[in-house]
Amino acid sequence: MSKGEVVLLDCWASPFSMRVKIALEEKGVQREDRAENLLGERVSCYSPHQKVPVLLHDGKPICESTIIVCYIDEVWPAQPLLPTCLYARAHARFWADFIDKKVYEAGGRIWRSNGEAQEAGKEEFIQDYFGGECFAFIDIIAIALTSWFVAYEKIAGFKVEDHCPKFSAWIKRCLQRQSVAKVLPDPEEIYEFVLTLRKMQGIEW
Repeated sequence: MSKGEVVLLDCWASPFSMRVKIALEEKGVQREDRAENLLGERVSCYSPHQKVPVLLHDGKPICESTIIVCYIDEVWPAQPLLPTCLYARAHARFWADFIDKKVYEAGGRIWRSNGEAQEAGKEEFIQDYFGGECFAFIDIIAIALTSWFVAYEKIAGFKVEDHCPKFSAWIKRCLQRQSVAKVLPDPEEIYEFVLTLRKMQGIEW
């Protein structure tokens, strides 16, 4: 399974780093994790926008989580994550982009704000989203973001399961998968991390 040295520059709380870890776990690729600091002390010099994750494959950097997952799928083609059909592949990439713009950005509006702005973010966030008969590319892109959902729920006072039961059921199924369970951190630790970010940005309850 080895195809050169694989090093991942990441942060434990980054859902984008979690995507890459899950993809590598699914492929059975051995890696070395090197922690970066999302709180501002040190961020990867390999990334032009100074963000994690960065995958170093034999010393060559690849940036942006979705691009990295696609790269992993091409370099280690066994158990493919993306469909072989070009149309279906384009469709999967569309949904990956949608997930980042819809789910992640709406979640960000929850934890970065209070009052009306937070309520608007919550309303956008809980609109129904999925599917697929087997765990693959879109699942990896989406499930990593759910590691922050408990923080969103506690900060904005709602439950994903109450508004999106099918989505909630999908999350529970994904969490039963070894690659996901091994990578995703304790939601309570993410919640404490988000509270630290809010405090650093001067956001009061």
